[in-house]
Amino acid sequence: MRILLELLRIIFIFAILGSLGGAIIQNLYTINQTTQSYAWLGALAILVLLFVLYRNKLQFSGWYKGTGCVKLPKSVTKTLISVSILLIISPFFMGLVLG
Repeated sequence: MRILLELLRIIFIFAILGSLGGAIIQNLYTINQTTQSYAWLGALAILVLLFVLYRNKLQFSGWYKGTGCVKLPKSVTKTLISVSILLIISPFFMGLVLG
């Protein structure tokens, strides 16, 4: 039962925070049509950031207390955050180059 509750918690966290982050990113990408067509890169970045947030902070405050609850290694965390930042910025560069 705890696993089911934790899965529902994960779905709600990703849905609520993902929607909020997606709305913010979508408003940033309304600069031009080329930038809007690559908004999916920003959505992917939001999902990666939510994954890092969950694995490093939120999994320790949930219902599931299994043995697999460990933080991501610092190098993986830094890499994923760097990739997310690049994904958020990349539609602007694509808008300049292609638009």
